Amino acid sequence: FFIPPTFIRDRKLQAYEDVDYSKVEEYVTHSWYKYSKGDQIGLHPFEGETVLNYTGPEPPYEYLNVEGKYSWLKAPRYGGLSAEVGPLARILALYARGLPGVREMVDSYLSRLGLPISALYSTMGRTLSRGLETYLYAHAMKGWYAQLIENIKSGDTRTFNAEKWEPSTWPREAKGLGLMEAPRGSLSHWVHVKEGRIENYQAVVPTTWNGSPRDAKGQPSPYEASLVGHTLADPREPLEILRTIHSFDPCLACAVHLYREEEELISVKLL
Repeated sequence: FFIPPTFIRDRKLQAYEDVDYSKVEEYVTHSWYKYSKGDQIGLHPFEGETVLNYTGPEPPYEYLNVEGKYSWLKAPRYGGLSAEVGPLARILALYARGLPGVREMVDSYLSRLGLPISALYSTMGRTLSRGLETYLYAHAMKGWYAQLIENIKSGDTRTFNAEKWEPSTWPREAKGLGLMEAPRGSLSHWVHVKEGRIENYQAVVPTTWNGSPRDAKGQPSPYEASLVGHTLADPREPLEILRTIHSFDPCLACAVHLYREEEELISVKLL
């Protein structure tokens, strides 16, 4: 990985941890879903359940009871803790691991601003991190492109690994995990195949991590935590709140579900 999967606990950069994916769980305590064994527990994505359970008010409405269920997002947690994903998390991971040039670059920009590294945990920090990582990737792509051209010149024109992606070679039962860093943050798809068919499929997306409701322990998501104690120049026009949430690059589609309660059959013809 260009960015090794990294977990930083309590903002202690010198004590970063390699990510252990067995520690990922999702809660629905305050989400419009229900679990077969109760809504106070967390489920690993391989065991995940997605059963709609809308208990909110009838629209139109102006208020949601946050003591109950109030979101279509589940609440992902790592080792029982809320975690932020995205540009800031990636820059901090590279900074903590000492990727050549990263610490010097980050420290240089913070020095120009007269700020300590703790200042990155902010609206400004997320925005700055997005620019810094763009610079890093642009330069890294030069090397990747050179490798691609060299491979093609040597006769390697493969576009995929047939040993991995040929369905006839797949086991009848298996569990798989697909990982990538989307611009908004860590994206993971978890699939359980049984008797050659998809038994369970769960996606844990960046906005789910950052914008989740509270979990069974009452822990807030990064969105909510970022607004605690936020100063407002004009409470009648709280633009600072919008700017802070925008710094996470939220995905509205990840938090919206449209469905009908009436059973409806949909037929699709495949050509």
